[in-house]
Amino acid sequence: MPTTPDRGLTPRTDVRLGELDVEEYLSNPDLKQAYVTPVFDLIAPRYDAFTRGFSLGMDRHWKRNLVERAAAAVTLNGRVADLASGTGDLAFGLGRARRDVHVTAVDISPRMLALARARQAGDQGGATNVAITAGDLNALALATGSCDAITAGYAVRNAPDWRGAVAEAARVLRPGGHLFTLDFYRPESRIWRALFLRWLWTAGRIVGWVWHREPMAYGYIARSVDHFVSWRQFAKALDESAFRVVSVHRYLGGGIAFHHAVRR
Repeated sequence: MPTTPDRGLTPRTDVRLGELDVEEYLSNPDLKQAYVTPVFDLIAPRYDAFTRGFSLGMDRHWKRNLVERAAAAVTLNGRVADLASGTGDLAFGLGRARRDVHVTAVDISPRMLALARARQAGDQGGATNVAITAGDLNALALATGSCDAITAGYAVRNAPDWRGAVAEAARVLRPGGHLFTLDFYRPESRIWRALFLRWLWTAGRIVGWVWHREPMAYGYIARSVDHFVSWRQFAKALDESAFRVVSVHRYLGGGIAFHHAVRR
């Protein structure tokens, strides 16, 4: 299997997701980005519509809650990194809510970055305090202790090494800095987990085929969730590393959760 030394910063146009063994790629940190980046390059133009529709509109509320809490927590003239920023929902939301804050929006997908830049150029709301850059969650090009807060929407689960991504977040945060994450998690209830993953798998593959002629474009989500941890295990991992968990808000029976933690 091919490896990706640049972890996906160079777009690949020769990848057919259906021809790849998703279990092998998700199980191997050295291969995972070679699967994830083509997924997000493919779905980028319809990513926002998918997250809104698939969550029955709840995604807007979840992200608004995160932005409001981050805006209230960041110090005056603070610096924030928005990881796996996608088209910039969280970055631009926070940039508009706090004009004094400098936000660095980081993503590894070239097409997501292009869409974020186009969105910024056409944004009459003027989130001019947002800088958009390519970057890897496991090797951030940010100085140690340089950030007052980090936001990450649907990010950590997709990192090649999610524990390494948490460690990188801790490295770039100053002591007392805030970490805000929103993501899918593996439900703790076996019955609900089976139903939740089956829904993600079935609906995701249908939408993937209709929109992209590629069932695994969104079918991938169910497999990535099943390879991840529960919201409680993630909170424990934060507490056992460099963070103190402040609060956890659970949605959809623990299938989605918003964690707020502070760097010790």
